[in-house]
Amino acid sequence: MKPHYFESEEYKNRLQKLEEISSLGIEPYPHCFKPTHSAEQIAHTYQDQTIGDSEAALNGTTPHVKLAGRLVLFRAMGTNAFAHLRDGHSKIQIMFNKEHTHVTDLKDDGDIKPIKFIEKKIDLGDMVGVEGHLFRTHKGEITLFVKQVTLLCKSLLPLPEKHSGLTDKQVRYRKRWLDLISHDDVYETFVMRSKMMYVLRQFMAEHRFMEVETPILQHIYGGAEARPFTSHINAISQDVFLRISLEIPLKKLLVGGMERVFEIGKVFRNEGIDRTHNPEFTMIEAYAAYWDYNDMMVFVEKLIEKIALALYGTTKITYVHGENGEELSLNFASPWKRMTMIESIAEYAGYDVNALLDQDIRRILQDQTEVDPAFLAKSTRGGLIALLFDEFVSNKLIHPHHITDHPIETTPLCKPHRDPVWRKQGFVERFESFFLGRELCNSYTELNDPIIQRSLLEEQANKLEGGDEEAHPMDEEFLEAICQGMPPAAGIGIGLDRLAMLFTKASSIRDVIYFPIMRPTE
Repeated sequence: MKPHYFESEEYKNRLQKLEEISSLGIEPYPHCFKPTHSAEQIAHTYQDQTIGDSEAALNGTTPHVKLAGRLVLFRAMGTNAFAHLRDGHSKIQIMFNKEHTHVTDLKDDGDIKPIKFIEKKIDLGDMVGVEGHLFRTHKGEITLFVKQVTLLCKSLLPLPEKHSGLTDKQVRYRKRWLDLISHDDVYETFVMRSKMMYVLRQFMAEHRFMEVETPILQHIYGGAEARPFTSHINAISQDVFLRISLEIPLKKLLVGGMERVFEIGKVFRNEGIDRTHNPEFTMIEAYAAYWDYNDMMVFVEKLIEKIALALYGTTKITYVHGENGEELSLNFASPWKRMTMIESIAEYAGYDVNALLDQDIRRILQDQTEVDPAFLAKSTRGGLIALLFDEFVSNKLIHPHHITDHPIETTPLCKPHRDPVWRKQGFVERFESFFLGRELCNSYTELNDPIIQRSLLEEQANKLEGGDEEAHPMDEEFLEAICQGMPPAAGIGIGLDRLAMLFTKASSIRDVIYFPIMRPTE
């Protein structure tokens, strides 16, 4: 079945021009072109300099440059034709002249003259290389007097209309290349994401963390409560899972003597899609031997502080939040507010957990939320406390918070609390960081007791056998590694797409992922 655009007049017209260009002996898709400058460099270098006029450019006494980019505007004006050339996301005005502009490989004695070739055979969206001399127009605009133009890529489909073309968000996500061309703010979002990643890696190196890579395809998944994606390796007739976390292999490296490690990579969870979730996402996980979760809280604060200063020059960032478009200023300077989960429930939900029986918490959740009553009936006290937090507190954590000391039911890989009272009540040394009602990261003092670890993983395996699709399977290889001695350590996991949402002020995770998962089109 042929694509729909094969029948469009625009496609047919451009295809005809392509054939005509080739018949003139011009290669419409040459192998390379070497620009000497970019439009951005020229604007920066010559913004305050006297360059000369078009006569000086014609005579070759002004700066000589070669540029390459996409033609995004064209207008003929007598002996000259003006256009805008876009490279990356900067633009520069260029001028073609009837007498002095030549087209690469176009014969001077042919039937079509260079200026007519440019007007008739080159379309908006085509990529060209131009060479010539700079000048300033009477209005002061830096312009390139083009002496030589080379067609670099003949486009067969038009770009969207500037003002009315690409407005549908779903189309923009599916066709990100057009979104980047059409919307400067989208381009800047991904530039900001790239800068964030650069600063992140710098920070990790400064703190002596070594970057490693571990397998995406795993025989046993673990490290988070999530439903995995499955695949199959034909060569060994083996079913495998796409990793749901980076945690287990990194902890094995701690056992192997790598005291500070981190990995940035794709993680896959076969779950729902919404404003803050995509089934494929990018994470950083880091582990530091001899640290605990208190050390990691300070580390996270310093990391976010460092990125904010690098990207914005300040730790105070303004956001538009909520349905009413309220403008908020968040300060990411350390230290951040710290509260235990129980304290946060008292502060933001008004419930004193220590004064409530399990049936009281179930009644509150059943009356005020849509949590499945059957799920509530089988939930332990720790699970009920976590549900209270999720339902009544998390979306109220607008300014940066660390929420510490979670029920042991929330993770089988965390060390029980060092305080004997908290330990007896079933709490572990875990914290999550929040801002604007979103979870930013998850961290804990890592469990390195192989006896307790086996017991907790056995509980998870029993849940899995009982039908809980998000529980962990048993991982004997990991337990063997822990038996051979893992140092006390702290670990952290940060969703980098959510971190990019923070620093680009995006309201949806799809805005910071180049190609988010989308429903198939018909």
